[in-house]
Amino acid sequence: MITCFIKYEIDPFRKDAFETYARNWGQAIPQCGADLIGYFTPHEGSATTAYGVYTLPSLAAYEQYKQRLAEHPLGRENYDFAKAERFITREDRIFLKLASGPHAPLKPY
Repeated sequence: MITCFIKYEIDPFRKDAFETYARNWGQAIPQCGADLIGYFTPHEGSATTAYGVYTLPSLAAYEQYKQRLAEHPLGRENYDFAKAERFITREDRIFLKLASGPHAPLKPY
């Protein structure tokens, strides 16, 4: 299993547009085969950093997912929305694998 972390730099005055973008991915990404953990917008601290996080079985599965997302009607619409509205100023993507599992159960305080 791999996890894709997308770090976005966004226009701090267009957070509402990024939230619309995130909600749209909340529908399209799972329909195209990735397990969406979520999109996260600034709340406290940096007003320009946001994240998207999802998992897939492998990089090969990512390539198939990426093709499905590009062909998905809401996916295409969301790409076009971001391009037209220009609220994302930078996007970096990294794929990581879990190195700390299995985790111990939480102990109550």
